[in-house]
Amino acid sequence: MRRIAVCPGSFDPVTLGHLDIITRASKLFDKVIVLISRNAGKGKPSFTATERMLMIEAVTYNLDNVVIDILDGLLADYVRDVGAIAIVKGLRAVSDFEYEFQMALANKKLYADAETVFLTTASENMYLSSSVVKQIAYFGGDISHFVPEVILDDIKQRLIRNN
Repeated sequence: MRRIAVCPGSFDPVTLGHLDIITRASKLFDKVIVLISRNAGKGKPSFTATERMLMIEAVTYNLDNVVIDILDGLLADYVRDVGAIAIVKGLRAVSDFEYEFQMALANKKLYADAETVFLTTASENMYLSSSVVKQIAYFGGDISHFVPEVILDDIKQRLIRNN
């Protein structure tokens, strides 16, 4: 039996923190599906789902058991449909836990056969989020310490103000 995990997120854009969680999950499961999902609470994304998929493919090319997919629906339904046993979520701080814990309980109610697995972020990524990257990039700040180098120029071209 293959152990499949789904690692959902908006990944708008993918950061080094995201990549750390994906890489660590790839060592724990036989297959990890990085699932680009829409978060209605975050507003209009800066990158299309296809652009985010291409960026994630570029930064996970060396992880043979990682695939990327796009979802416009319920996570629990997707997890059931692909036969996953786990939903992997990264936690930066206690403030993340409250929301993610509520989501884990809801997903468990919708699909009892999958567990939510929380991976704590590496200490150097505790403050890092896509929102922080977008804010810094908008004002022309250096985001090279926050995103994988292979996608740095793509992100800067989209996000720097007056571009």
